[in-house]
Amino acid sequence: MFNLPGYLRTITLTFFAVLFLVWMGCEPNQYTMEDFSKVEKIDVHVHVNADNPAFLEQAQADNFRLLTINVDYPDFPPVEVQQKVAMTWKSAYPDRIAYASTFYMTGWDSEDWQQKTIEHLDSTFAAGAVAVKIWKNIGMDFRDKDSNLVMVDDPKFDKIFRLIHSKNIPLLSHAGEPKDCWLPVEEMMVNGDKAYFQHHPQYYMYLHPEMPSYEEQMSARDRMLEKNKDITFMAVHLASLEWSVDEIAKFLDRFPKAVVDIAARTGQVQYQSSRDREKVRQFFIKYQDRILYATDITQEVNGDVNEFKQGVHEGWLSDWKYFVTDSTMTVSDLDSSFQGLALPAKVIDKFYRINSEKLLPGAWNKE
Repeated sequence: MFNLPGYLRTITLTFFAVLFLVWMGCEPNQYTMEDFSKVEKIDVHVHVNADNPAFLEQAQADNFRLLTINVDYPDFPPVEVQQKVAMTWKSAYPDRIAYASTFYMTGWDSEDWQQKTIEHLDSTFAAGAVAVKIWKNIGMDFRDKDSNLVMVDDPKFDKIFRLIHSKNIPLLSHAGEPKDCWLPVEEMMVNGDKAYFQHHPQYYMYLHPEMPSYEEQMSARDRMLEKNKDITFMAVHLASLEWSVDEIAKFLDRFPKAVVDIAARTGQVQYQSSRDREKVRQFFIKYQDRILYATDITQEVNGDVNEFKQGVHEGWLSDWKYFVTDSTMTVSDLDSSFQGLALPAKVIDKFYRINSEKLLPGAWNKE
């Protein structure tokens, strides 16, 4: 090394070794609670239905970007209103929010339903939609003129899904419900499900044995995917397999182009980690490229703005604590405490941002 004396060579090598170690240490192995607002994050499943900027303001404060998802849901404003609100906020906060469109099932039995749906979706793509959402009303609620439930693998959807695939647009699917939906209240995993299904008996399948079973709902979704293996697909709510990380893993292995989001299912994951933390932790590490952070937070048209913002912040912060630290914590969904997963920083970056950016490239660009 330039014929340096031995002692200088040793000093020089030591100096470069120290520099290398410092450089290697530039990327943290683990995040902390103090990193929450510093790290760029994406909540890839929310519903911004209000015409006030509270959600966007909180997203800015907590360093989040959002994907607001339109849904053909009776409790939400009409789809056209949801799209108008989404476009308003996309125009005002182009680097902060993107939106997913949807379509109505109304008119299913008419000969021109497919064509009208295609024209509608094309118009939403032209207006900036970066994904399309199908909801649980397909399979659990909507019936054709002969009173038959329309399932998601119905051939009439094939042309719609081919269009979505041809545009390289991801399809987001809420198929079925949590498995709790088919169980007695006392056997449900989380308190949130107990409350939801008691207040939404129309979707509580335990009360409707005449309806398709949980297994039939999952099978219909999987048959649809077998027909559309090349479509970019996000199974929201952990693919309605939230009750078992083993089952989610089987789904991801079976459909290598699919990803899942964790929207409104963190409690079920916490339930499992309270019983076998290392199993759940290794699941997130093994499938670190296939799981996306999401919450399903909904901003209602009316409501106290400050209370909403505080609730959003506290929810995001609680999730961060669970995924980033090994702290012992409690949440309203569970009656017992559990320990956080303390996932490596590189896994957190994928889960909270990189995987969403790969699914929706350019979604949050200013242009």
